[in-house]
Amino acid sequence: MNDLGFDRHRRLRRSASMRALVRETHLRTEDLIYPIFVLEEEGQKNEVPSMPGVYQISLDRLAEEMDEVVALGIRAVLLFGIPKVKDAVGSEAYNDEGIIQQATRFIKENYPNVLVVADTCLCEYTDHGHCGVIHDHFVHNDESLPLLVQTAVSQAKAGADIIAPSNMMDGFVAAIRQGLDEAGFENIPIMSYAIKYASAFYGPFRDAVGSTPQFGDRKTYQMDPANRLEAQREAESDIMEGADFLIVKPAMTYLDIIREVRDRFNLPVVAYNVSGEFSMVKAAAQNGWIDEQQIVLEKLTSMKRAGADLIITYFAKDVAKWLQQ
Repeated sequence: MNDLGFDRHRRLRRSASMRALVRETHLRTEDLIYPIFVLEEEGQKNEVPSMPGVYQISLDRLAEEMDEVVALGIRAVLLFGIPKVKDAVGSEAYNDEGIIQQATRFIKENYPNVLVVADTCLCEYTDHGHCGVIHDHFVHNDESLPLLVQTAVSQAKAGADIIAPSNMMDGFVAAIRQGLDEAGFENIPIMSYAIKYASAFYGPFRDAVGSTPQFGDRKTYQMDPANRLEAQREAESDIMEGADFLIVKPAMTYLDIIREVRDRFNLPVVAYNVSGEFSMVKAAAQNGWIDEQQIVLEKLTSMKRAGADLIITYFAKDVAKWLQQ
């Protein structure tokens, strides 16, 4: 403190080199997980209308996407499947020849150093768009668990490195952990969607995979956005059941939750920068209202600053390019 009674904080902001020297939070390409929508068709690369630059990609064109992912240094992808046929129990999710199983085998055979994270849910595969078995317009928790276990085991058999269950059924981590262990996959970790809010930010994703519920909503199994303490209970339960990573979804409006999870638990924390967060930035940038690169880097850095170790983001390829620059 000087004679005038104030500190000279600006000394450490005088130049770009000085600011870089004292920077507390760093965003790296290695922090990013890139979601890919794999379509059970042939010769297709269809841009998602509400997600500019994001595509539904058929298996025979997946190499184009993976070549770019590898060239950019992205080390992990999160796979979502879009099957030809959907039914009431999402049977294509646990079909050993299903689209995600085929995509996983393709990636592991041709890009063995890329980690495959398999989304383990039924909503993309059910004709009603919900994440489990339906009785009287209600998702039946315990009847859904065996189907999720079958899905996880099938994905692990195909070569998935990480199982990422996103269904928000009570007990899903315990059931999947037991199922994986009994099938001989005790070394496959679970990246649990431990804290998943019933958010309005998921709309563009549901366009991408056709998973909009045909009746009702998901508020009986996804969390109330107003609740903070419930998030800690959900995370604690998943840890006790055997989770290896904790996902907080969405990320941008739940940075307080990310910070509390980071402070309380010692597992890797994953922020999911969801589709609505992505599309808002893209729309504003296309209208010339914001600087997309600066906004995205600031936003993802805030997730790291809040305590996230990893970030699932549709911006992963863009960010990797910007970081290389």
